[in-house]
Amino acid sequence: MSRPAAPAVIDAEHARFLQGAVSIIVASRNAANQPELVRAHGCRVARDRRRVRLFLASMQASALLDDVRQNGLVAVVFTEPGTHRSLQLKGEAARVVRLRPDEAARTHAYRDAMVVQLAKGGVSEALTRALLSPMGETVALEFVPTLAYVQTPGPGAGRPLELEP
Repeated sequence: MSRPAAPAVIDAEHARFLQGAVSIIVASRNAANQPELVRAHGCRVARDRRRVRLFLASMQASALLDDVRQNGLVAVVFTEPGTHRSLQLKGEAARVVRLRPDEAARTHAYRDAMVVQLAKGGVSEALTRALLSPMGETVALEFVPTLAYVQTPGPGAGRPLELEP
């Protein structure tokens, strides 16, 4: 008998934020609890908001992907550069999967949106594209978010994310 699906820990508004022009840092750890982190190149949230896919450059993320293959655990911080609004997801059942046919275009759109977002803060297009230029094949890291937190700097940082009714 299969377990019932866990409830979604993010609502529709948070899903829009996660898929927008936000900096995405993904972390995991190895068996010795040594952390590994890497920048993601976009995000896709499932319609039911019970799964999240992150797009990673395989060469840049090789150690993190090895860790995830061993333990299935991830923590991800999403930050809007202009406001520092930040959300953190912790997840499990993470697995490395191939990109779907439409997801390569999603990573290009993410880079274009980040060029616009970071230009507002004076970052050049060339620097942004270099920062977000993937090395090697782009893969998807899919996971089930189990916990979500507000991480925007200030007195509310670290509190559990509240879902809209």
